[in-house]
Amino acid sequence: MRSRVPFPALLLLFAGACTNPDKEVQPPTTGPWLVQLDLADGEVLPFHFDLEKLENGALRLSVRNGEETIVVDDIERKGDSLFVRMPLFDSEFKGRSEGAGMVTGNWHNYLKGPDYSIPFTARAGEFPRFANKQGPTHDLGGTWEVHFSPGTEDSYPAIGMFTQEPNGRTTGTFVTETGDYRYLEGVVSGDSLLLSCFDGSHAFLFSASFSGDSLKGSFRSGTHWQEPWLAVRNPEFALAHPDSLTFLREGYDMADFAFPDLEGNMVSPSDERFKGRPLLIQIMGSWCPNCVDETRLLNELYAKHHDKGLEVLSVAFERPDDPARAIEGLKRFRDVLDVEYPIVYAGRSGKGEAAEKLPFLNHVMSYPTCIIIDRNGKVRRIRTGIYGPSTGEHYTKYKRSLEGFVEELLAEVN
Repeated sequence: MRSRVPFPALLLLFAGACTNPDKEVQPPTTGPWLVQLDLADGEVLPFHFDLEKLENGALRLSVRNGEETIVVDDIERKGDSLFVRMPLFDSEFKGRSEGAGMVTGNWHNYLKGPDYSIPFTARAGEFPRFANKQGPTHDLGGTWEVHFSPGTEDSYPAIGMFTQEPNGRTTGTFVTETGDYRYLEGVVSGDSLLLSCFDGSHAFLFSASFSGDSLKGSFRSGTHWQEPWLAVRNPEFALAHPDSLTFLREGYDMADFAFPDLEGNMVSPSDERFKGRPLLIQIMGSWCPNCVDETRLLNELYAKHHDKGLEVLSVAFERPDDPARAIEGLKRFRDVLDVEYPIVYAGRSGKGEAAEKLPFLNHVMSYPTCIIIDRNGKVRRIRTGIYGPSTGEHYTKYKRSLEGFVEELLAEVN
């Protein structure tokens, strides 16, 4: 098991949180489970996990979203209570066993605040993610031009990419100019599309009905956000290029700052260790699933090319107001992902604060943002967001392009 840095708030929640800590109950049933988050208004957000019992008696579960598997091994039983701590993000399930095959309780997402929670019910067994009462009447697979919050000042474009199986099971994602909505899984039933994703940070539910040649839908993120969306099939639709959205302000040609690393040492791109070496600066937050995707990619590049001169530096903007708690979360992020390059803490995650702390940028439009710097300290490219592994060929193409550009920078002479 990888090392973990506990959150003090979590330790307090364990104390006295059990309904009956002395009650003898059957251990939860191993195998597949269906979880349903109650979003109110009659809507539920479903996802699957598989539960297994290890040789040492500990429990492990694996959350499934399409092709993604999230392994969770921070599980504690106390009497009839069950605590499941998500591996990267500051969230947990606190449940009560209603027998070996059912658990009820609340999912607490502390990233949204101390009081943010959503009721859940978990049942053991092979249940479909969504009921498919009719079977599909349309094939919605393919590429769609999507507009979220259409007709408002908050409207933004996206590309919907779906793969539909003959039985209606559907996987895919939405790609926006600031990133993607990661691994979505669901079903086409009749003329309706239902997709969901749960990763410990985000709980996404997309629903839509097909009419004519378009989809009209609703997007819910937990209980705190809801917006409409419209889509038409359009395989030629394109978003603005990710390298065109964030740029240096007039008068700047370098990235310059100084922030403390997780041990309190000040770090700057102008430090001696970075001089004469290509440098990737990642603007990120440990609370951001897209940042997890990019961190894994940068970790891979760093391991492969560090000996040839590549450096990577993460600049983190975090959700907690307390810097000590933010740094603990970053240490946990670093340890779980085995990050080898330095991470510095820059402050709170608001984009306004990020813009103030990084005045050489026109704005911080997205977490993550990657600044690519050559051996002479000159900014050569700035990438806004990431099209992660859930985007398939888009991710493969970006990964190949980024590594090719890194190799070009490594081949350049000062």
